[in-house]
Amino acid sequence: MPATLLLIDDNAIQAATRQTILRRSGYFVIVTLSPERALEQLRSADLPASIDLIVTDHIMPGMNGVEFITAVRKFAPQIPVLVISGLAEAEEQYAGLNVHFRLKPLLPGQLLATVSSLVGSSATADADPINTQVN
Repeated sequence: MPATLLLIDDNAIQAATRQTILRRSGYFVIVTLSPERALEQLRSADLPASIDLIVTDHIMPGMNGVEFITAVRKFAPQIPVLVISGLAEAEEQYAGLNVHFRLKPLLPGQLLATVSSLVGSSATADADPINTQVN
């Protein structure tokens, strides 16, 4: 069974490009252009599969990557997260949120190597990370 990735990026072209790269490498990729929608889907478990990795942009309208991941960490602290941003200074905003930060441009080989590493490291984690609640 391929790893399931949730990809959030408000830029449809970048989202489609990353989706194509990841799908061609065998991943099941769910794309949303809205962090609010992704958060709603994660909270309600309204997704076709359990999420093995979240890949998100940093700057998005309505809710940035830090706000999105902060909300996700309240109910799913163990899901691996890859944040991709063009702003090097944004990395410090993710301190304590347990994310992997990469700068744009992220070449396809770099994206695939990072995703492979993060999905591989989650293989020993809980098999159903979305449904784990923090008390």
